[in-house]
Amino acid sequence: MRRLINDPYDVVEEMLEGFCKAHSKYVHLYENDGRVVVSNLAPVKGKVGIIIGGGSGHEPLFLGYVGENFADAAVIGNINTSPSPESCYNAVKAVDAGKGCLYLYGNYAGDVMNFDMGAEMAAEEGIRVETVRVTDDVCSSKNIEDRRGVAGDFFVFKVAGAKAAMGADLDEVKAAAEKANANTRSMGVALSSATHPATGKPIFEMEEGDMEIGMGIHGEPGVRRDKLQKADKVVEEIMSYIIPDLPFITGDEVAVLVNSLGSTPLMDLHICYRKVAMILEEKGIKIYRSFVGPYATTMDMIGMSITLMKLDDELKQLLDYPCSTPYFTIK
Repeated sequence: MRRLINDPYDVVEEMLEGFCKAHSKYVHLYENDGRVVVSNLAPVKGKVGIIIGGGSGHEPLFLGYVGENFADAAVIGNINTSPSPESCYNAVKAVDAGKGCLYLYGNYAGDVMNFDMGAEMAAEEGIRVETVRVTDDVCSSKNIEDRRGVAGDFFVFKVAGAKAAMGADLDEVKAAAEKANANTRSMGVALSSATHPATGKPIFEMEEGDMEIGMGIHGEPGVRRDKLQKADKVVEEIMSYIIPDLPFITGDEVAVLVNSLGSTPLMDLHICYRKVAMILEEKGIKIYRSFVGPYATTMDMIGMSITLMKLDDELKQLLDYPCSTPYFTIK
């Protein structure tokens, strides 16, 4: 195993401790729950609380986006495992400022169950909590409401955080997040498995030189497995799924995210972005803003994903809204 860890069963706690020490300017661990990372500014009077979360192993998702005008707290589970209902509830207690809270997370069964339980616990305390589940992975289901949330989480979280920072009420923040989610599509390719720190073994098996188009961030099956092809061919295939799914059409403006799944170098990501930009230009789709790098990873997995979000004036304003977090800042 090529990982720099100590006890494999302490990796999450030690990561969270190290993260909060490294970024103490922005965040701290909630004193009543070591799995809840809280913004130093929270709770913010007169603002809806934005709570994101899910399993660990996807850094900088989720904890890296806690800070000013983004998320107020992140709830962190074990590797690829949903956080507990108690931690989801404790995040509400940490950030609620009287206007209620919004849960935002990828659409996975364990997360749905545990965040829903956390919302029920908060309701018993008289705190209103609403939920938006991110469903951007185009190949995970024909039914959009059943799809997984992958790197599109980043766009949905950013929009919701900005809307809340502007003083919107809970219904308005939820509506903005739902709009962002409805206009976001993603798909990826895996070239290797991630290594699970508890076992030291790959999460799934993949032969050297193979790729799987559409594989999920936990190793969920994609649309096909084949020998690795050139970057342009891979991007063409991924875009052939993403573009018609919304669909994205001539005259649209989009935000583009080319995301590393963990071990893919920036060189490769920019080669892929080049082809994405060429395809969009050919189709008359304008790129408004671009993001390239590790935004939602799977530890040391080799691979990348492409995300497009169709924009209108509101979404552009919210995407551009200033924020400051350990792993993403707009001035």
